[in-house]
Amino acid sequence: MDSGDALQTTEAYETEAELLAGLKDRKPSAYEALVRQEGPKLLKTARRVLRSEEDARDSVQEAFGRAFQAVENFEGRSKLSTWLYRITLNQCLMRLRTRGRQSERSIDDLMPQFDEINCRIEPLWQFDHTADELLERKDVAQLVRAAIDDLPETHRKVLLLRDIEELSTEEAAEVLEISPGAVKVRLHRARAALKKLLEPTYRQREMS
Repeated sequence: MDSGDALQTTEAYETEAELLAGLKDRKPSAYEALVRQEGPKLLKTARRVLRSEEDARDSVQEAFGRAFQAVENFEGRSKLSTWLYRITLNQCLMRLRTRGRQSERSIDDLMPQFDEINCRIEPLWQFDHTADELLERKDVAQLVRAAIDDLPETHRKVLLLRDIEELSTEEAAEVLEISPGAVKVRLHRARAALKKLLEPTYRQREMS
Protein backbone atom coordinates (compact mmCIF):
# COMPACT_ATOMS: atom_id res chain seq x y z
CA MET A 1 0.00 0.00 0.00
CA ASP A 2 2.96 2.37 -0.32
CA SER A 3 2.55 5.26 -2.73
CA GLY A 4 4.70 3.33 -5.18
CA ASP A 5 2.18 0.48 -5.05
CA ALA A 6 -0.84 2.72 -5.57
CA LEU A 7 -2.95 1.92 -8.57
CA GLN A 8 -3.16 4.31 -11.49
CA THR A 9 -6.57 5.84 -12.07
CA THR A 10 -7.88 7.46 -15.22
CA GLU A 11 -10.77 9.29 -13.58
CA ALA A 12 -10.29 12.29 -11.29
CA TYR A 13 -12.46 12.90 -8.23
CA GLU A 14 -12.19 16.51 -7.17
CA THR A 15 -14.42 16.32 -4.10
CA GLU A 16 -15.13 13.73 -1.44
CA ALA A 17 -18.77 13.70 -2.48
CA GLU A 18 -17.77 12.72 -6.02
CA LEU A 19 -15.44 10.03 -4.72
CA LEU A 20 -18.11 8.64 -2.39
CA ALA A 21 -20.62 8.55 -5.23
CA GLY A 22 -18.10 6.66 -7.34
CA LEU A 23 -17.49 4.18 -4.54
CA LYS A 24 -21.19 3.56 -4.09
CA ASP A 25 -21.51 3.07 -7.85
CA ARG A 26 -18.77 0.44 -7.55
CA LYS A 27 -16.49 2.23 -10.00
CA PRO A 28 -12.99 0.65 -10.03
CA SER A 29 -11.48 4.08 -10.60
CA ALA A 30 -13.02 5.29 -7.32
CA TYR A 31 -11.53 2.36 -5.43
CA GLU A 32 -8.15 3.07 -6.99
CA ALA A 33 -8.39 6.77 -6.12
CA LEU A 34 -9.21 5.97 -2.50
CA VAL A 35 -6.31 3.53 -2.18
CA ARG A 36 -3.94 6.08 -3.73
CA GLN A 37 -5.20 8.86 -1.45
CA GLU A 38 -5.45 7.07 1.89
CA GLY A 39 -3.33 3.92 1.58
CA PRO A 40 0.10 5.37 2.48
CA LYS A 41 -1.25 7.19 5.55
CA LEU A 42 -3.12 4.12 6.81
CA LEU A 43 -0.09 1.91 6.28
CA LYS A 44 2.05 4.32 8.29
CA THR A 45 -0.46 4.14 11.14
CA ALA A 46 -0.65 0.33 10.99
CA ARG A 47 3.15 0.08 11.11
CA ARG A 48 3.28 2.17 14.26
CA VAL A 49 0.59 0.14 16.00
CA LEU A 50 1.67 -3.34 14.91
CA ARG A 51 5.44 -2.90 14.39
CA SER A 52 5.32 -5.58 11.70
CA GLU A 53 5.42 -4.79 7.99
CA GLU A 54 3.51 -7.93 7.04
CA ASP A 55 0.82 -7.45 9.68
CA ALA A 56 0.52 -3.76 8.81
CA ARG A 57 -0.02 -4.44 5.12
CA ASP A 58 -2.50 -7.24 5.85
CA SER A 59 -4.46 -5.03 8.25
CA VAL A 60 -4.70 -2.15 5.77
CA GLN A 61 -5.77 -4.55 3.02
CA GLU A 62 -8.44 -5.99 5.31
CA ALA A 63 -9.56 -2.50 6.27
CA PHE A 64 -10.04 -1.48 2.64
CA GLY A 65 -11.93 -4.71 2.01
CA ARG A 66 -14.28 -4.03 4.90
CA ALA A 67 -14.72 -0.43 3.83
CA PHE A 68 -15.58 -1.37 0.25
CA GLN A 69 -18.15 -3.89 1.48
CA ALA A 70 -19.75 -1.38 3.85
CA VAL A 71 -19.55 1.79 1.74
CA GLU A 72 -23.23 1.57 0.80
CA ASN A 73 -24.07 2.19 4.46
CA PHE A 74 -21.66 5.09 4.88
CA GLU A 75 -23.81 8.14 5.56
CA GLY A 76 -21.12 10.80 5.50
CA ARG A 77 -21.44 11.88 9.13
CA SER A 78 -17.64 11.85 9.26
CA LYS A 79 -14.94 12.23 6.63
CA LEU A 80 -14.09 9.21 4.51
CA SER A 81 -10.54 9.39 5.85
CA THR A 82 -11.79 9.32 9.46
CA TRP A 83 -14.06 6.38 8.72
CA LEU A 84 -11.20 4.46 7.09
CA TYR A 85 -8.85 5.36 9.92
CA ARG A 86 -11.31 3.93 12.44
CA ILE A 87 -11.70 0.70 10.46
CA THR A 88 -7.93 0.34 10.10
CA LEU A 89 -7.32 0.96 13.80
CA ASN A 90 -9.89 -1.68 14.72
CA GLN A 91 -8.27 -4.16 12.32
CA CYS A 92 -4.89 -3.48 13.91
CA LEU A 93 -6.25 -3.97 17.42
CA MET A 94 -7.97 -7.19 16.37
CA ARG A 95 -4.66 -8.46 15.03
CA LEU A 96 -2.93 -7.55 18.28
CA ARG A 97 -5.49 -9.58 20.19
CA THR A 98 -4.79 -12.64 18.03
CA ARG A 99 -1.14 -12.51 19.11
CA GLY A 100 -2.18 -14.07 22.39
CA ARG A 101 -2.70 -11.09 24.65
CA GLN A 102 -3.57 -12.02 28.22
CA SER A 103 -6.86 -11.07 29.79
CA GLU A 104 -7.04 -7.31 30.13
CA ARG A 105 -6.34 -5.73 33.47
CA SER A 106 -8.64 -3.12 34.87
CA ILE A 107 -7.34 0.41 34.42
CA ASP A 108 -8.00 0.94 38.15
CA ASP A 109 -5.37 -1.70 38.93
CA LEU A 110 -2.83 0.34 37.00
CA MET A 111 -3.59 3.73 38.54
CA PRO A 112 -1.45 5.29 41.31
CA GLN A 113 -2.81 4.41 44.76
CA PHE A 114 -3.69 6.99 47.43
CA ASP A 115 -4.45 6.69 51.13
CA GLU A 116 -7.43 8.10 53.02
CA ILE A 117 -5.90 11.59 53.19
CA ASN A 118 -5.19 11.57 49.45
CA CYS A 119 -1.43 11.02 49.70
CA ARG A 120 0.12 8.71 47.15
CA ILE A 121 1.04 5.35 48.62
CA GLU A 122 3.79 4.53 46.15
CA PRO A 123 6.99 6.59 46.16
CA LEU A 124 6.43 9.80 44.25
CA TRP A 125 8.65 10.07 41.20
CA GLN A 126 8.68 12.69 38.47
CA PHE A 127 8.07 11.27 35.01
CA ASP A 128 7.72 13.97 32.41
CA HIS A 129 8.21 12.16 29.09
CA THR A 130 5.36 11.41 26.70
CA ALA A 131 4.92 7.98 25.14
CA ASP A 132 5.96 9.37 21.76
CA GLU A 133 9.18 10.80 23.22
CA LEU A 134 10.02 7.53 24.94
CA LEU A 135 9.47 5.50 21.78
CA GLU A 136 12.13 7.61 20.09
CA ARG A 137 14.69 6.36 22.64
CA LYS A 138 16.12 3.05 21.48
CA ASP A 139 17.20 2.04 24.99
CA VAL A 140 13.64 1.99 26.35
CA ALA A 141 11.39 1.75 23.28
CA GLN A 142 10.75 -1.97 23.70
CA LEU A 143 9.77 -1.52 27.35
CA VAL A 144 7.43 1.35 26.47
CA ARG A 145 5.73 -0.66 23.72
CA ALA A 146 5.21 -3.57 26.12
CA ALA A 147 3.73 -1.22 28.72
CA ILE A 148 1.39 0.35 26.16
CA ASP A 149 0.26 -3.14 25.11
CA ASP A 150 -0.55 -3.88 28.76
CA LEU A 151 -3.11 -1.07 28.95
CA PRO A 152 -6.82 -1.91 28.60
CA GLU A 153 -7.89 -1.53 24.99
CA THR A 154 -10.24 1.44 25.51
CA HIS A 155 -7.42 3.43 27.10
CA ARG A 156 -4.71 2.12 24.79
CA LYS A 157 -6.68 3.37 21.77
CA VAL A 158 -6.83 6.89 23.17
CA LEU A 159 -3.13 6.90 24.05
CA LEU A 160 -2.19 5.69 20.57
CA LEU A 161 -4.33 8.30 18.86
CA ARG A 162 -3.33 11.27 21.02
CA ASP A 163 0.30 10.59 21.95
CA ILE A 164 1.53 8.40 19.08
CA GLU A 165 -0.66 9.48 16.14
CA GLU A 166 -0.82 13.03 17.57
CA LEU A 167 -4.50 13.54 16.77
CA SER A 168 -6.30 16.37 18.51
CA THR A 169 -8.86 15.63 21.21
CA GLU A 170 -11.68 16.36 18.78
CA GLU A 171 -10.16 14.17 16.04
CA ALA A 172 -9.66 11.26 18.43
CA ALA A 173 -13.21 11.64 19.68
CA GLU A 174 -14.51 11.46 16.11
CA VAL A 175 -12.45 8.36 15.31
CA LEU A 176 -13.51 6.56 18.50
CA GLU A 177 -17.08 7.86 18.38
CA ILE A 178 -16.97 9.14 21.95
CA SER A 179 -17.15 12.63 23.44
CA PRO A 180 -14.07 14.87 23.70
CA GLY A 181 -14.57 14.79 27.47
CA ALA A 182 -14.32 11.01 27.48
CA VAL A 183 -11.12 11.22 25.42
CA LYS A 184 -9.58 13.59 27.98
CA VAL A 185 -10.52 11.37 30.93
CA ARG A 186 -9.26 8.18 29.29
CA LEU A 187 -6.05 9.85 28.14
CA HIS A 188 -5.32 11.16 31.63
CA ARG A 189 -5.85 7.71 33.12
CA ALA A 190 -3.88 6.00 30.35
CA ARG A 191 -0.90 8.31 30.87
CA ALA A 192 -1.01 7.79 34.63
CA ALA A 193 -1.20 4.01 34.21
CA LEU A 194 1.66 4.02 31.70
CA LYS A 195 3.82 6.02 34.09
CA LYS A 196 3.09 3.58 36.90
CA LEU A 197 4.01 0.63 34.68
CA LEU A 198 7.29 2.28 33.66
CA GLU A 199 8.29 3.84 36.98
CA PRO A 200 10.00 0.75 38.50
CA THR A 201 12.24 0.37 35.45
CA TYR A 202 13.06 4.06 35.30
CA ARG A 203 13.67 4.32 39.03
CA GLN A 204 16.09 1.40 38.80
CA ARG A 205 17.86 3.06 35.87
CA GLU A 206 18.13 6.34 37.79
CA MET A 207 19.71 4.55 40.76
CA SER A 208 22.18 2.50 38.70
